[in-house]
Amino acid sequence: MTDDKNQPEGAPEEGAPRGGAGNDESWIQAEGPDVETSLTDADQAFLNGEGELPDGPDGTPQPESEHLADLRRVTAEYANYRRRTEREREAIKDRATGDAARAILPVLDDLDRAESHGDLAEGGPLTAIAQKLRGAVTKLGITPYGEKGELFDPHQHDAIFQRESPDVQAPTVSDVVERGYRIGDTTLRVAKVVVDTPSGS
Repeated sequence: MTDDKNQPEGAPEEGAPRGGAGNDESWIQAEGPDVETSLTDADQAFLNGEGELPDGPDGTPQPESEHLADLRRVTAEYANYRRRTEREREAIKDRATGDAARAILPVLDDLDRAESHGDLAEGGPLTAIAQKLRGAVTKLGITPYGEKGELFDPHQHDAIFQRESPDVQAPTVSDVVERGYRIGDTTLRVAKVVVDTPSGS
């Protein structure tokens, strides 16, 4: 015989068939709906760095809100860690590429001299080699700089000779002896140039 006092209200009696009044379904319904575990819009916005820490109905911080604050801090720290390691990885890659590129800069200088002497004219023996080498350098992310007519920048140019000129209003590159090269934000070699300066400066 079952003790009715220990039997939860709405629970089916032993041996009672499933379905109908007093069945298992009515007992499950009596316990209430399943607890929703997904975050609210306010909670998700807080984790994304938007809005304030959500409080309870009485205006005081709730344990769940404190957990959200901890999660938000950990998420931000991890995002900063990923950005930092990505920057470091790119810097290491650029440094390794730059070390290899410095070894071939003299070859690129020779190509520039050959071009200035007309040895790289279309159909010349060195034309195909020069195009392939310069194409490979470009794919590595290495870019040359230093052109006649650009303003002189002591941080980017090495002035090996200066002369006064009435034709310029500011120090200007008048000739490029050796081109400079960069990879990303790193300068592999500054450009060696001749600089024209305003007369009387």
